[in-house]
Amino acid sequence: MGRKPYEERTDLEKCQSQWTKLQGLHSREEWSAAIVRAATAAEIAANYAIRNEFEHQSKLSKHFVDSLLKWANGLQGKIDKLLVPLLEGTRKAKVIGTLKPVSKEINKIRNAIVHRGEFLDEDEAVEPIKQARHFIEGLVHLYDPAFKLRDKKEEPTAE
Repeated sequence: MGRKPYEERTDLEKCQSQWTKLQGLHSREEWSAAIVRAATAAEIAANYAIRNEFEHQSKLSKHFVDSLLKWANGLQGKIDKLLVPLLEGTRKAKVIGTLKPVSKEINKIRNAIVHRGEFLDEDEAVEPIKQARHFIEGLVHLYDPAFKLRDKKEEPTAE
């Protein structure tokens, strides 16, 4: 059986796909590209959390929620404009409070690469990727406590 087309994957499947891709980039010494993939995976994790909140808190259409995700534009926009307000006054707000600074750091490094053309070496790439894993797993655990990003060597052989 072939792979599921990317556009048909769930947010968590897309997040894992980005994570798998970043490991390949990292192993080929494309550290800056790996960080961009890590930031993309973090943004997809934010999409997952936001979709979950809208699904449980409202009857807004999927199409409208998707338009809000586009409007929020980027990891910081999604955290600041959507997720923090959605979680205000909930038990999840405290977790988001601890993850928000991590998301800012991920976004700052991603933007330095994408918008200013900066390059990072191997040593500089380790921490942002570790932060992205912490952010993704911490955020997704609010909705799926069993979720864990799989490392490439842990990938199942059949789909």
